[in-house]
Amino acid sequence: MSLLESLVAQQQEARKSHNKERLSVLQMALSAVKNEQIELRRELVDVDVVAVLQRLVKQIRDARQDFEIGKRQDLIDQADFEIGVLSSFLPKQLSEGEVEQIVHQIIEEIKPAGPQDFGKVMGSVMSKLKGQADGTVVQSVVRRLLSK
Repeated sequence: MSLLESLVAQQQEARKSHNKERLSVLQMALSAVKNEQIELRRELVDVDVVAVLQRLVKQIRDARQDFEIGKRQDLIDQADFEIGVLSSFLPKQLSEGEVEQIVHQIIEEIKPAGPQDFGKVMGSVMSKLKGQADGTVVQSVVRRLLSK
């Protein structure tokens, strides 16, 4: 079963069980997937769907930070719920320790001159991980290791 089929099945299940909050999140996700499909003018594969879901999670996390600044606990709770639902469809994220090991390997391969080669290292790491790790975690690990 593809990821898109899984999303549709979960949406139908949420509709049948009258779970309005979950249904709303799944409809939002399917809408974003459909928009991406229209934009790319082709059927989406799982990698494309994962990219769309990751983009949605990132947008919700950014909005959550604004909600924290505004001290809106109701919206923070809603954002946490949405992130939880969407994250259940995403592949398991690597821990910071696992990311650090991969960054060490890439630094050994590239042999950067220092922090000025941040972009080169970051590009290599992100292309190797492809959605397996959060970009902010990777960024902090790369910055820390390059500054040593």
